[in-house]
Amino acid sequence: MPEPELPRPDNAATASAMGRALHALAALFPALGEGSHELSITAERADGTEVNADLYVTVEPGTCRVDHSAEEYVQFFVLLTFALEESTVCDAVLVAMTADAGLRACGWEVRAGWLHPIGPAELQKAATSLPLDDAAPLVVCHAPELHRPDKTAEERS
Repeated sequence: MPEPELPRPDNAATASAMGRALHALAALFPALGEGSHELSITAERADGTEVNADLYVTVEPGTCRVDHSAEEYVQFFVLLTFALEESTVCDAVLVAMTADAGLRACGWEVRAGWLHPIGPAELQKAATSLPLDDAAPLVVCHAPELHRPDKTAEERS
């Protein structure tokens, strides 16, 4: 018996989600600040399959460098796009871990086509399952609010 196919979003929905993914990354990198960041996105597809992708970025004054191959970046970007589009993904979380004088973590959940900050208490529960390569303590922080470009000033306030 063949596996059921996931719904296929129309081209306009995918293009809109791609635009939001670009805006999300453009807002995310400066919000994280300078340093080396590991971004991890985990998504549950509508068929129950869990998928994830990681992206390592270094933010320095006036520049941002992705420390991955083009193929790995595209994999991350596509997963973020389909998480924001929401017809094939029912649950998605993006976590950023920053190495500085320890490890800082903050996260966002995908809801209504955008990234919404996860509170530190909720993220702390999820972070206990994260494998840590370093003996440095993990500090869970408030995630910055990311400006959604398609909202009006009135909707943002």
